[in-house]
Amino acid sequence: MLEVSQLTRCYDDFKAVDNVSFSIGKGEIVGLLGHNGAGKTTIMKMLSGYLEPNQGNILFDGHNLCQNLKSSQRKLGYLPENLPVYPEMTVADYLDYAAQLKGLSKQEQTAQIKRAILATQLEAKLFSPIATLSRGYKQRVGVAQAILGNPKLLILDEPTNGLDPTQTAQMRELICEIAKDATVILSTHIMQEVDAICDRALIVRDGQLVVDARLDELRESNRLKLVTSLELSKLAQVLPPIKGVSGLTPQAKSEITSQVESVSAQHYWIELNNQQAWQLTSAEVAACVIANAGQLFELSREQRNLETLFKQVNQGEYQAVQTEVENAA
Repeated sequence: MLEVSQLTRCYDDFKAVDNVSFSIGKGEIVGLLGHNGAGKTTIMKMLSGYLEPNQGNILFDGHNLCQNLKSSQRKLGYLPENLPVYPEMTVADYLDYAAQLKGLSKQEQTAQIKRAILATQLEAKLFSPIATLSRGYKQRVGVAQAILGNPKLLILDEPTNGLDPTQTAQMRELICEIAKDATVILSTHIMQEVDAICDRALIVRDGQLVVDARLDELRESNRLKLVTSLELSKLAQVLPPIKGVSGLTPQAKSEITSQVESVSAQHYWIELNNQQAWQLTSAEVAACVIANAGQLFELSREQRNLETLFKQVNQGEYQAVQTEVENAA
C-alpha cells in the first residue's frame, strides 16, 4: 500500500528527515513517534504531498506520489496538528468545501458528508460557525474532513487532542474501523494511544528512523526477573551451566518492583541469549534454585512498556534496543 524509500528533506543546511525508508500494508495502524523536532511532521507532510522530498521516493497504491499528486491526494486523508479551518464557515459548509476539494461528485458529497458527521458525532454542531466550537469539536471537524471519500491512506497528527475520555474512546474505535479498508499512520505523544490501537511503531530520532517493529516485539525483553533467597555468589556458580543464561546482575534499588516482603529476598536480572526459548530457560532456572536449597519467590519475564522503550531510544540506547528486536524476529 505505502512504500517509502530513502526519504530526505532539508531546510537550508538543516536535514529534517535523513534517508528514511519503511513500508506499510493495507489494514495496518502504525504509530509514528518521536520528540518535537524529530522529523515526524515533515515526514507526514511529504506523505500527504504537501512537501516534496529532496531525495527518495514515495509509492502509494502502486504509483509514485509526486508524479501522480492530484489523483493520489484524492485517495488519502490528512489531519494536521493545527487544522487550517475557516472560522467563519459553518461545519456543514466547511465539509461541503472539503468534499469539493477532494473531487467528489454531488451524489458522493452528500453520502460522504453524512457518513463523516455520524462517525464524528457532529450532528448537533452542523450549522454552527467553526469559530464558536470548542477545541474538541474543532478536532472532530478535522477528523471528519480527513475521512471524506473513504481514503486508502489516513494520516492523523494528534487525532485525540482536546477530546474527553469518552470521545477519545470513540475516536479510537473509529480509527480501527477505518483501518479495515485503509492504511493508517498515527502520530501522537500519548503512548497509551499507540498501545491501544497500533500494530507497529516507527520511532524517529534526529530525522532518522531508528526503530521499526511490531509492538509485541518491542515489548519483549531478553531478561528474566528472579527473586530468590540465594546469594549472588551462589547463583553465579550454579546458573552459568544453563544453556539459555548469558549473564546475571543484581537489580538496582530503583528497578525493584516486586512486592515480596521476605528479608531474605534477593532481586536479580538474568540475561538470556535466546528470547524465544525463555520459557524453557525459566523452568531450568527454577529447578536450579530449588535444587540448591533456595526459596523461589518470583520468576518472570521482563515486560517493557512503550514509554520505557521510547525513553531508551531517545537516551541513545536505541541501537541495543533495535538489536534485541532483530534477534527476536
